[in-house]
Amino acid sequence: MLQTISPVDNSVYVERPLTSGAQIDAALTLARQTQPQWRATPIAERTAILNRFCDIFEAQRDEIALELTWQMGRPIRYAPNEVRGTLERARHMIAIAPTALADIDVGPKENFRRFLRREPLGVVFTIAAWNYPYLIAVNSVVPALMAGNVVVLKHSAQTPLCAERFEQCLRAAGLPNGAFQALHMGHEDTERTIRDPRVDFVAFTGSVAGGYAVQRAAAERFIGTGLELGGCDPVYVRHDADLAHAIENVVDGAYFNSGQSCCGLQRIYVHEQVYGPFIEGYVELTRRYALGNPLDPQTTLGPVVRTSAADTIRRQIAASVSAGATPIIEESEFPASSVGTPYLAPQILLDVDHSMPVMKEEIFGPVAGIMRVDSDEEAVRLMNDTVFGLTAAIWTADADAALALGDRIETGTWFMNRCDYLDPALAWVGVKDSGRGCTLSVVGYEHLTRPKSFHLRTRT
Repeated sequence: MLQTISPVDNSVYVERPLTSGAQIDAALTLARQTQPQWRATPIAERTAILNRFCDIFEAQRDEIALELTWQMGRPIRYAPNEVRGTLERARHMIAIAPTALADIDVGPKENFRRFLRREPLGVVFTIAAWNYPYLIAVNSVVPALMAGNVVVLKHSAQTPLCAERFEQCLRAAGLPNGAFQALHMGHEDTERTIRDPRVDFVAFTGSVAGGYAVQRAAAERFIGTGLELGGCDPVYVRHDADLAHAIENVVDGAYFNSGQSCCGLQRIYVHEQVYGPFIEGYVELTRRYALGNPLDPQTTLGPVVRTSAADTIRRQIAASVSAGATPIIEESEFPASSVGTPYLAPQILLDVDHSMPVMKEEIFGPVAGIMRVDSDEEAVRLMNDTVFGLTAAIWTADADAALALGDRIETGTWFMNRCDYLDPALAWVGVKDSGRGCTLSVVGYEHLTRPKSFHLRTRT
């Protein structure tokens, strides 16, 4: 059985039987049989079906938001935003599909017709994480379907209802039976499915360790993988930054979703000219958070996903403090924070350096380390001193300086005066241990299709 323990109150919120080996086999066979039919469906019809999916999904916003809060603990005041973000990405990828998937004319040549065509890969196996369960899944599910692939979705055991919602809404929209299937699977069956010859591509979002496991399983076959993995993302608050704006957004970037974001801000570098007032404002704003039951509309900071996760975060904080970091927040300032529960106070660590977990490991929780720097050069060096590279951000009034520094930062996305947002018109991609491959934008379609060249001699 799959069992989802809610971080809200530690109750069993969902129970589902795990999909059996025979059911997985039948699902993959059905997917294979359905794909040629779906591939042959005109793109205008695919567009109509996926747009209906968006409308049906949007109509269920309140139910989806409540389920989301119960499954992973995001405050109910913010949970509907995930529906809005999911629809933004879905509708953008639907809208650009005709252009992104159109034949590419390579130019005239006498007596020849030549072009490139993007063909679907076949069966896409999406393995999605729980922290942004709809936003993560939609990155591959909708463009894969629009490109003529069929999809098998294995969602996290923490958020199984999200997989079921996708399936229900797509079925109601008129998607052919077998074009999308949600399966509740354990780790062993997931690895076996990756190795199955009926699977043509794997889209995985999760930990670095999980990414390596996916890559090992997929390496036995010549199939592509998209791996969106961890982060320990940096931000640089430059001497010319608008401090009020920087403080408001950097605090939110560090603690939104209880810090459980692969692109959340964790390493904060502040120019010495503004270090003092930045720290003062950052601490004051952090102390305004209301930690508590996420079903309460007044709560602005919910629990982390499970008690074991909170225990791990506390150990990472303690290790950083033992190495010399100075904690600013006392847990007693947040009465709901309690050892042995998933409720955890936000933490600010000062006097940090790159020997400490807070500045080199992914801490999937409401924790940030703040470090003083004396120049742009030092900021660039420290921002690049990591095994990760998902996003990085700068707060500055100088766009030219931001561009010049961004060219030197090893990251998939470079932000100026914002953070922690995926623009669906831009490629979502990581470097180093943050992964490989790409989702969203026209470039994302390149990873869900293969090029086929047509070289036609029209006169002999």
